[in-house]
Amino acid sequence: MRNMTETELTEVVLERYASTPDARLCTVLNSLIRHLHAFVRDVRLTEAEWIAGIEFLTRTGQISDNKRQEMILLSDNLGVSALVNMLSAGVEEGATESTVLGPFYVPGSPERQWGESVLLREGDDTPLVIHGRVTDANGEPVPDATIEIWQTDANGMYDIQDTSQPEDNLRGWYRARPDGAFLMKTIRPTSYPIPTDGPVGELLRATARHPFRPAHLHAIVSAPGFRKLTTHLFDAEDTYLDSDVVFAVKSSLIREFRRNDSPDAAEQFGVRGPFWELANDFVLTRLE
Repeated sequence: MRNMTETELTEVVLERYASTPDARLCTVLNSLIRHLHAFVRDVRLTEAEWIAGIEFLTRTGQISDNKRQEMILLSDNLGVSALVNMLSAGVEEGATESTVLGPFYVPGSPERQWGESVLLREGDDTPLVIHGRVTDANGEPVPDATIEIWQTDANGMYDIQDTSQPEDNLRGWYRARPDGAFLMKTIRPTSYPIPTDGPVGELLRATARHPFRPAHLHAIVSAPGFRKLTTHLFDAEDTYLDSDVVFAVKSSLIREFRRNDSPDAAEQFGVRGPFWELANDFVLTRLE
């Protein structure tokens, strides 16, 4: 068709994609094209702005590698990751809520033994002991579940950002016992800024937004017959809980880290001196 109007152009493009064999792909493309065209018409996008947008996305892809995922960071900062999580979570009533994966997950982290610390560097950090059980929504134990955790160091950087940290520092996975019990050791998480030296940082500065995430640690909990849980545990005392740059905070995931000065408790958990303690259960959703 020649000499099309704005509306006719959209319909012609949709018609060209109408024969897409995969039904779900056809549905997604149909909606994407309609919304993209509507957006362009709505803001009366100029060619200069279109080129600027393409260059922004190109830089976002170019800076990404196996240790930095700027595309996920962009999705997080636009709230898209949080929205996808809300729509697809499928959490059973009473189960632990999920939230975003984030751009700093690295598959293949090492196994840690019962009560072993994921902190690999030397230092006098006060340890954080996390203990509890993995259960189903009825409180029944989930034996042999795996709990993978990762977080930043005290300087607010992940090991893959900071070459001074040992490889796999503050990363690792634990296996729950037959009764669902687990015991993990780490350090208390800290709030930190996301990387701002790339395109996402440009966006934050242009929109006068701060780059901070509230203190948290990440966890992925999985077991056969259950839906994999990707979640966070947030520090209740953090000042950024209500302004998380990636919109990932959920009230049910906020936890109080309590200081424990008991010598008997320290001996029980295999730590020296006072420590931070978090009693926390992970409740998984059964697959239908």
